Amino acid sequence: MAYAFAGHTIHHGCEIIGDNQPILIQRLIVPLAPAETFNHSHAHNHSAKADAWPPFFTETDTIKHMSETNNLQLWPAPTANGPLDATVTIPGSKSLSNRYLILAALGSQPVTLVGLLRSRDTELMMGALASLGVRCDIDPDNETTVTVTPPAGGRFQGNGNVYCGLAGTVMRFVPGLALFADGPVHFDGDEQAYARPMKPVLDGLEQLGATVDYHGEIGRLPFTITPPTVLPADRVQVSIDSSGSSQFISGLLLIGSRLPGGLTLQHTGEKTPSLPHIRMTVADVNGAGGHALADEDSRVWKVKPGALQLPERVVVEPDLSNAAPFLGAALIAGGTVRVPHWPVETTQPGGLLPGYLERMGAKVAFPEQDGIRYCEVTSDGSIHGLDDFDLTAAGEIAPSLAAILVFADKPTSMIGIGHLRGHETNRLEALVTEIRRIGGAARELPDGIAFTPVPRASLHGAVMESYADHRMATFAAMIGLAVPGIQIVNVATTRKTLPDFVGMWNGMLGK
Repeated sequence: MAYAFAGHTIHHGCEIIGDNQPILIQRLIVPLAPAETFNHSHAHNHSAKADAWPPFFTETDTIKHMSETNNLQLWPAPTANGPLDATVTIPGSKSLSNRYLILAALGSQPVTLVGLLRSRDTELMMGALASLGVRCDIDPDNETTVTVTPPAGGRFQGNGNVYCGLAGTVMRFVPGLALFADGPVHFDGDEQAYARPMKPVLDGLEQLGATVDYHGEIGRLPFTITPPTVLPADRVQVSIDSSGSSQFISGLLLIGSRLPGGLTLQHTGEKTPSLPHIRMTVADVNGAGGHALADEDSRVWKVKPGALQLPERVVVEPDLSNAAPFLGAALIAGGTVRVPHWPVETTQPGGLLPGYLERMGAKVAFPEQDGIRYCEVTSDGSIHGLDDFDLTAAGEIAPSLAAILVFADKPTSMIGIGHLRGHETNRLEALVTEIRRIGGAARELPDGIAFTPVPRASLHGAVMESYADHRMATFAAMIGLAVPGIQIVNVATTRKTLPDFVGMWNGMLGK
């Protein structure tokens, strides 16, 4: 069977590109209706039917110089021939894009999102919303401008299927919307998603009256949520252990305003991972007219009941975590890399990146030109280790920082990132495995990774796994800047958040 793919056709898992050379696409294909059911309008008008949802790919998705080895595509990571001098424009924030999509769906009036990230994760989110009766209309002149129209009366469409892929924000944010559906909603995802923890957010929904039926392992995909006949009238105190992911807390906070009595949410775990992401959620809820309050010391969040409505037009910041591989490249290769549209203030954890790079020895500046603020990172290629380094606040940039620390001048123990074991893959194990694969030295800690420097000359090329994890793929690309002979398995997994990573990377290197 063939599937429509925004101008391409997929045959049995292979993308047939211009020269008819098939490149295997693994675990990246969203189940779609047969190609003959599509028409051109679906590329710009995503209605309530989930089976009429084509993922978005640009023409630059044709990734050149790949071959098939053992049924896995390999990409030869380019080395830097000298110091860099590049300006790299980063697409919109995935975290903000998907939060805005959820909040727009929870409102009562259309919202136009400008600069929305167009990647697999956001396509999955829009597909999930479409299956619940939400319209996502794409501007034909600018595919990063999307108008979201919530369902009439705020009642989501039930008796449908939500496909989560491997997107944590989809599998953990969208289930809350099922509370307000007119029937059961079934959730499924990529096979690899079955290993990702889900139970805390589902426990929270059960405490709010939902029924969760598991079709596999308890606390994992796939499952079906049946909304309660009547939502609780009084404020409900929900207690969950969100130690595994901040997304469990965020997923419940996003819907708290729509509960008749509001929500009090207690995190029962000892540590709260990625607090900046939770703060982002609180700020976004309040920006949509909600009233969310945090007592972080007590690990309690309260949301008052009330209507949510984002402004008519919302501009999405660039994804600062996705800037990490590019800005970090300046340290590995030397030279200067600039990222435009860097915000003065942000709730994104990636906003902490410039300070971390400074601690590693880079010079960081924020020049302005023609009203655009840049983050500019300059390095002579020397990299300082960080001794004991707590990255609790920004764990998602750990793979990028890990790539830099492979080349550091002294050891680093990166801690506070134990929750990364539950991401797209076990990132701690994966990072240690790949560092050792190229001749580096690293070991897992209970809550992080210990890096021990080795001479650059001791590092060697290898086929590096991506584990269907976008950040592991960009980690390997960073290593390849200084280590010749790196080949990356399935670099196309970067489409999760960067639809044209290969083109952007080659552009940074002037290739």
